Amino acid sequence: AVEVCRREDSLLLIVDVQERLAAAMEHTSRESVFRNIGILLQAAEHLGVPTVITEQYPKGLGHTHPAVLQHASERCRKFEKSTFSCCAQRGFLGLLRETGRRQVVLAGMEAHVCVLQTALDLLDAGFEVYVAEDGICSRSPRNWQNAAHRMRESGVVVTNTESVVFEWLRDSSHPHFKLISALIR
Repeated sequence: AVEVCRREDSLLLIVDVQERLAAAMEHTSRESVFRNIGILLQAAEHLGVPTVITEQYPKGLGHTHPAVLQHASERCRKFEKSTFSCCAQRGFLGLLRETGRRQVVLAGMEAHVCVLQTALDLLDAGFEVYVAEDGICSRSPRNWQNAAHRMRESGVVVTNTESVVFEWLRDSSHPHFKLISALIR
């Protein structure tokens, strides 16, 4: 059964939104991804959803882009990797399992490489996987569309930023409702 995102069972995973990689993305989709990941990071912080940010070979691709980093709290866990799938890097699955969370909300780049491989491996490892379609991109829109299609076909829930944060909230009487809905406007 497909579930909604549950705040108490979710973990936010931001994959490889790094300076040199981001620079290769088309401007409009890059800015949209920055904005949506910013919303996810702020909502996760306010709602106590643990966050992991990965960096693929930072020596070559640079560190996490400042547009994303400005929204990351000091509680965010950073994870450096060389494998395309986060899950293939030693210690990664252990880090996720330590949180006790079963749902992984995924955003980042590139959709058809690291995000796709990570999503499929997370499913394989027994996690429920949600991908914010407006929080992922590839240099080529066709590759992004293909990745979203493949993930959906494989059992990943392809969703969007607003759906995720409102599923985390569940109720307009939530104490953080006004604050989080203001992020979206």
